[in-house]
Amino acid sequence: MNRINQLFANKRENILSIYFCAGHPTLEGTANTIRTLEQKGVDMIEVGIPFSDPMADGPVIQDAATKALRNGMSLKKLFSQLEDLNRSPLQTSPKGEKHRPDGNSSTLGEAGKGLPLVLMGYLNPIMQFGFEKFCQRCTEVGIDGVIIPDLPFKDYLEEYKPIADKYDIRIIMLITPETSDERIRFIDEHTDGFIYMVSSAATTGAQKEFGDQKQAYFSRIKGMNLNHPCMIGFGISNKQTLETAQANAAGAIIGSKFVKLYEETQDAGKAMDALLEALKQ
Repeated sequence: MNRINQLFANKRENILSIYFCAGHPTLEGTANTIRTLEQKGVDMIEVGIPFSDPMADGPVIQDAATKALRNGMSLKKLFSQLEDLNRSPLQTSPKGEKHRPDGNSSTLGEAGKGLPLVLMGYLNPIMQFGFEKFCQRCTEVGIDGVIIPDLPFKDYLEEYKPIADKYDIRIIMLITPETSDERIRFIDEHTDGFIYMVSSAATTGAQKEFGDQKQAYFSRIKGMNLNHPCMIGFGISNKQTLETAQANAAGAIIGSKFVKLYEETQDAGKAMDALLEALKQ
């Protein structure tokens, strides 16, 4: 079973997914960031593919993407980093404890185990890479799903879904407050994994609270009793926004707040600790 499906089969609420941009704040930090987030108890990880025109992203992630590109990050480089991560095999100590030769305790790389890994990126660099080649590489390095915000749903159904299905890659679709109930049900019927429930039609970025209008939107989607779980993203940065997301969906996706803290601390562990503390306030 795809690890995204495994996650939602085993855990139905309070799921926490963290986004970071590959190549930020340092070019070679991808593997360490993933391992650190897993050790900190994250349920799912989204790895951003930096792009020069990230239309759905706010200033924090745009800045991270720009710096990542300047650092030399590319899709080819990212796959190489993920491949190195997966090639690091687990070894068993005399006490029966699992560990890696480099001292990390991550279970990534074991077939069928480890956290679900999702790539989030825009269509242009993926198409330049070649979509079938992209899906094949995703499977080879342990990627379970892909979020492509600018992929038209009609094109997804006709051209991309058959290829993604061939490689057991989940294409995650986004919905917004403007998405009609009819379209949401159509997306629910023709996708797998989970539905990315964008909190607003605006770009990414931390928000202090979700007002009545957004909470009504969350309640509307929750009341639809969709086949697939929803994860709420965009704007989650404190206790109020986290608890609202957890009350209305399977969990929360946090990007900008973590990316900003990572920029400030230059340390994934310290950034995650600071985020967990912020989510209590």
